[in-house]
Amino acid sequence: MVEPAPPPRRTSANWILAGLIGLFGLVVFAVAVRDGRADSALLFVALPVLLAAALALTPGRTPHGQVFVTTTIALLLAAVALQEGAICVVLAAPLVYAVAHGALALINLVRRASSRSYSVLLVPLLLLPGLEGSGIGPRIAPDQSVEVVRLVALPAAVVADRLAAGPRPTPVRAPALRLLGVPLPAHVDGGGLGPGDRWTFGYHGSAHGPGGRLVAEVTAGTPGHLTFRFVEDTAITGRWFTWQRADLRWRAVDADHTEVRLLIGYRRGLDPSWYFGPLQDALLHQGGGHLLDMMALR
Repeated sequence: MVEPAPPPRRTSANWILAGLIGLFGLVVFAVAVRDGRADSALLFVALPVLLAAALALTPGRTPHGQVFVTTTIALLLAAVALQEGAICVVLAAPLVYAVAHGALALINLVRRASSRSYSVLLVPLLLLPGLEGSGIGPRIAPDQSVEVVRLVALPAAVVADRLAAGPRPTPVRAPALRLLGVPLPAHVDGGGLGPGDRWTFGYHGSAHGPGGRLVAEVTAGTPGHLTFRFVEDTAITGRWFTWQRADLRWRAVDADHTEVRLLIGYRRGLDPSWYFGPLQDALLHQGGGHLLDMMALR
C-alpha cells in the first residue's frame, strides 16, 4: 500500500513572500487613505492582500497547484495595484489561468515525449490562438452588435414620451455590472426624438482613468423608430470598445404593452475574439438593459 505524500511544509521563502505582500499592501493602503479613498481601500486593497498573503503561506501540493497559487497571488496583487480597475483583472483572470495551466501541461507533455521530435510542433500550434490582435495575427470580427428586447407594461404613447424625456441616472439592477463595478454614466443630459437632438452621458473618473463622456445624436426619428450616431466618445469605456451606432424601435403589442428593441453596434477593443467576444457581448447586453432602465422602461 502506497502511503500518501506528506503535505508540503511552509519554508522561510513562504514567510518572506507573505511579509513582502503585506508590506506592499500597507503602502498601497496608506496611499489610498491619503487620497481620501479609505472605504474603497478596505475592499480593493485589504481583502486581496490578506488573500494573497494566505496563499503565500499555502504551498501547492502538485505542479498545477503551485501554478494556481502563484497565478492567483499575481492576479490579486495586480487587482491591488489597479484598485477600482480590478475589473480588468477579473475579466482576464479565466484566460490567465487557462494560459498558465495550459503552458504547464504542454511542458509536461513535451517532457514525456522528449524522444519524439514532432512533439515540439505543438508549441507554435498552441500559440496561434493568442496571436490575434498582437500585430502578427489578424483581428477576427472586431465589429459586433448586441440586441436587447423588452416587453414593458406601458402604452406605446407613454413609451414615446419617456424616450423624448431622455435617459436619467438610475441604480444598476444587473448583477454582473454591480459585481464587476463596470463604469456607468453618472451625469446624463439631453433627450428628444428629432434629428439633431443629443443625449450626453458623463462618466466619473476612477482607477480606470479619466471619466470622459459619450454624446449620441439622433440622425433619424420616425414614429416608433430612432437611429443614433455617436459624435463624441471620450468615455472611460473606450479602452474596451468603441460605440458605432444605435437603433431603437418600439411597437404596441396591445393597449397596455409595448415591445422595445435596442440594437447597439460597437467595435471590440479586446482580443482574442474567442474569449473577449462573447464576454463583451454578454456585458453590453446587460448595459443595454441598463440604458432602458435609465429611460424608465422596465
